[in-house]
Amino acid sequence: MSIATVQTRSLLGLKDLSQQEIQSILDRAAYWEQHPSKTHDLLKGRFISNMFFENSTRTRTSFEVAQKRLGAEVINFTAAASSVEKGESIYDTVRTLESMGIDAGVIRLKPIGLLAQMAEKIKVPLINAGDGNNEHPTQALLDLYTMQKHFGSLKGLKVAIIGDILHSRVARSNLYALRKFGAQVVFCAPENMQAAELDVEYVSMEQAINADVVMMLRVQLERHAAGMLKSAEAYRESYGLTVERAAAMQPHAIIMHPAPVNRDVEIDSELVEAPTSKIFPQMSNGVPVRMAVVERAMN
Repeated sequence: MSIATVQTRSLLGLKDLSQQEIQSILDRAAYWEQHPSKTHDLLKGRFISNMFFENSTRTRTSFEVAQKRLGAEVINFTAAASSVEKGESIYDTVRTLESMGIDAGVIRLKPIGLLAQMAEKIKVPLINAGDGNNEHPTQALLDLYTMQKHFGSLKGLKVAIIGDILHSRVARSNLYALRKFGAQVVFCAPENMQAAELDVEYVSMEQAINADVVMMLRVQLERHAAGMLKSAEAYRESYGLTVERAAAMQPHAIIMHPAPVNRDVEIDSELVEAPTSKIFPQMSNGVPVRMAVVERAMN
């Protein structure tokens, strides 16, 4: 497979992907969701490696379920129990797995820009499962899929993304993708958690909860130790989706969250499974979306 073909099948981000290409993935996800069979032989005899150089349970498991449903052989690789701990570089690790004959790789890593550099040298398609605070394309794809499924169309939707925008790859991927479909995106964040390089309007919490989609981001509580967060209680008071704030949302609006959720910090516990919440449906939708992405990479 040529490098050009490999790069076409790779999914490094949504910033440079066309609306048509994104929609084709969403359409294929709908096909897999509606398919009566739970498992398939489509990728029988093909090998895919999940290479996670940053902790993840939900995303890795979702990818693994998607891969196994397509019939692929799955190799899970986590950095904590690997040669990376001994100083082996991420690039060398990926090259090692490529040399062993994998057909594609799913990668999560912290350094920004490294994934794009590797994709120019590695001869198998790579799927971004989250790189630093750059992008998290499959999370945004499952978010768009969830919104499209609920509202029918993304055009004209107002989506408010609330929380630590500065460190959020989810916010970036959603912003890039939603704008291609004609949705309006606004951000709401404490001043020290805003991303100045993104050309987006920041609104108050009261304005944010008036959107069609209220998307809460996970508060990274470790930022409390770094002084970015005064306390979990103070954050909830100013930027949490409380029961009282949710009562002021529009009747047709939905609540979203990429999870894992800090209950009673960014969102009150009783709202997580409220009728307006799409948090667990988002997780369900992640499997067919990742099936579509993996199929696109390997078939």
